[in-house]
Amino acid sequence: MNEQPQGGERLTKKKQDGETEPDNTTHDQNFKNLIVDYPRESLQFFAGPECHDLEPAVRIIPIRQEQLKELLRNHHRELDIPLLVEWPDGRRGVLLFAFEEETDPAKFSIHRLVHYCTDLSYMFETDRVVPVVIFLHPGNFRRVLELRSDRNIYLGFRYIVCDLGRIPAIEYMDSDNIVARLNLPNMRYPESDRIRVYAQAQEGLAVLEKDPAKRRKYADYIDYYSNMSQEELEIYKREYLASSQHREEIMGFRQMFVEEGMKIGEQRAEQRAEQRAERARLQAFREGLLRSIEMGLLLRFKDEGMKMMDKIAQVQDIDRLRMIEELLKTTDKLPEFKRRLDE
Repeated sequence: MNEQPQGGERLTKKKQDGETEPDNTTHDQNFKNLIVDYPRESLQFFAGPECHDLEPAVRIIPIRQEQLKELLRNHHRELDIPLLVEWPDGRRGVLLFAFEEETDPAKFSIHRLVHYCTDLSYMFETDRVVPVVIFLHPGNFRRVLELRSDRNIYLGFRYIVCDLGRIPAIEYMDSDNIVARLNLPNMRYPESDRIRVYAQAQEGLAVLEKDPAKRRKYADYIDYYSNMSQEELEIYKREYLASSQHREEIMGFRQMFVEEGMKIGEQRAEQRAEQRAERARLQAFREGLLRSIEMGLLLRFKDEGMKMMDKIAQVQDIDRLRMIEELLKTTDKLPEFKRRLDE
């Protein structure tokens, strides 16, 4: 994947009323899942300069977070998932790809990336480490670090840049790389192409992924980053989905989302109904206790006792009201009742 020039159109994401931008942890986890589920396609798309010609025989092994934590347990940095790439015939040495997803380019630290890569190099005893940074949004960031004097450069560091927000979506509309198709909504395109981009991402998922569980998972990924309005979804269904050769597959995994959403909605509705019923029951019981206490005050202490009712009526705790009701049954003198009530 070639780096794109600065400037140009930017993807515009519409937020629905009341929505906020997801935090960086969510984006980070989304991309970790994507890389683990599609390691070969991730290498070919995110790290194209090194991996555009990966043969089928090449082994790609994700190094899990648990392994990294054990190896780098003395470090507090958040660790992304590296991929170990092996050529079985031995004609190329093993490569270790170190991925980092950065949502906001302004927060990117090349020094942190250097630490991460040198840690991996030391722990895995290899100098063949390829750093790759995926920038979700366009922005300015440092691409090169050199530690030097006036005469010499003593450490030179650079990395592969995947600047998603500057990659033209038009170049990947018909790509057979599923990672590229899923990330169409994160690329650069004019506002007028929003629905078309969404349609091509969904079409790519239907064609390139046969596993129903992954289809469900990444239909959600597309929805998450497309952030379509209800009106846009209706246009998509009418102008794109209706004529798609893969409408049955797309409708299939979208229907699963609808059914799951309905099931969750029904469960939540039942829970809310039960909670409302319980609140109503407790309120009716409380009101019955207050009426009993009011009658007891009137019978035992006449008008002087009734003067305490406003204070007692403010008590919300059922057990406290029960205690007051019992107190009325065992106390004959108003001063004694007041004293025990205040204890």
